[in-house]
Amino acid sequence: MAPAQSTINSLHVAVIGAGAAGLVAARELRRENHSVVVFERISKVGGLWVYTPESEDDPLSLDPNRNIVHSSVYDSLRTNLPRECMGYSDFPFVPRREHDESRDSRRYPSHKEVLAYLEDFAREFKLEEMVRFNTEVVLVEPDGSKWRVKSKNSDGISSDEIFDAVVVCNGHYTEPRVAHVPGIDSWPGKQIHSHNYRLPDPFKDQVVVVIGNFASGSDISRDIMAVAKEVHIAARANPSKTYKQLPGSDNLWLHPMIKSANKDGSIVFENGKIVQADTIVHCTGYKYYFPFLNTNGYITVDDNCVGPLYKHVFPPALAPGLSFVGVPWMTLLFFMFELQSKWVAAVLSGRVTLPSEEKMMEDVTADYAVRDSHGFPKRYTHRLGAGHVQYLNWIAEQVGAPPGEEWRYQEIEGGYVRLATQSDTFRDKWDDDHLILEAYEDFLRQKLITSLPSELLKSGK
Repeated sequence: MAPAQSTINSLHVAVIGAGAAGLVAARELRRENHSVVVFERISKVGGLWVYTPESEDDPLSLDPNRNIVHSSVYDSLRTNLPRECMGYSDFPFVPRREHDESRDSRRYPSHKEVLAYLEDFAREFKLEEMVRFNTEVVLVEPDGSKWRVKSKNSDGISSDEIFDAVVVCNGHYTEPRVAHVPGIDSWPGKQIHSHNYRLPDPFKDQVVVVIGNFASGSDISRDIMAVAKEVHIAARANPSKTYKQLPGSDNLWLHPMIKSANKDGSIVFENGKIVQADTIVHCTGYKYYFPFLNTNGYITVDDNCVGPLYKHVFPPALAPGLSFVGVPWMTLLFFMFELQSKWVAAVLSGRVTLPSEEKMMEDVTADYAVRDSHGFPKRYTHRLGAGHVQYLNWIAEQVGAPPGEEWRYQEIEGGYVRLATQSDTFRDKWDDDHLILEAYEDFLRQKLITSLPSELLKSGK
């Protein structure tokens, strides 16, 4: 841990977003005695976990003047990871049916349960009192050594305020990335990005091509196959001769990427297979997007590389006044948000110090060099993957927090393996009951729960 200052600062800090990152950032900042204002564009906490049946009027979300819908949650969505490893360290994501019988106690619960958990968290730590709801940030820019934040609420009233620091927690699941498909401009069918997918009903009796086979692609394909005539998944990771029917279906097929889309409505895959398709669904991810941020070109987003950012959090020339919580992916997201927030809060108070701007830039440059030497594309800059344990434990060390629990790391590793190898059953069949027990015993030992769940006791696990 870097040496601390003798004087502890108490700063006036703006947090942008009241989702899973913004809520824990607000809590950790207040714990370090900062005064906090959280700006949230909608009327409740939860960020992307706030489901709405509404979608954007532009199904591909390419029109800059479209009506923007923040959520990308579809009706059937369940978590990709076991709930025990998903929660914040001191507020476990355990079933809370004693509060509400309608709560979802499954190990891989629905999006509604995640939202309920975040609402519980906000209530437990009295976070809503810091949030300005229905207030959108329209500009963040340096103002001398401080930061100007301009915002506008739903009544059209604008505010112009000065803060000591700004923490950006606005998420990155609103601005879609769309696949490049040769010939698509002359192809007559419909296209939609998964951001605007909610229910399978519009795809009844259609032939649908889904581009992308990670979490949302796999989910949405299986959702649609229940009503569609055929569903064909095109995935860049698949070898060029791939052609197979997926288990648990008689109308779901896996292909390599699309070679071309044609005027006659046909889609040609790289394996030579041809289908007459009605709709293409792009499950191709999202772009990092900070339309409110003006740093005179210092911070850029190039092929989904946000930079320069020291350890994915601090822009060296603007630190510590500007920071980002929640940029990396392929990790334990809520736990990462918590650790990053502790680090930001401690740096702002002076309890922990950062390296010099020069040293931080050297670290950023070295990270880029490692990425390039491994042949990773630029868009994977913030993909932690196999390196996530080292990253999370490094941040924990900076702030004097304990490292992540071994069971937590084993659960995410096993969870990703099951996601990749048994996409049709991984949420309801698993082989790591011992880790569930270890997690709950850990929660009990820390007095985060009062007893082991009856399901564990009944099973004798």
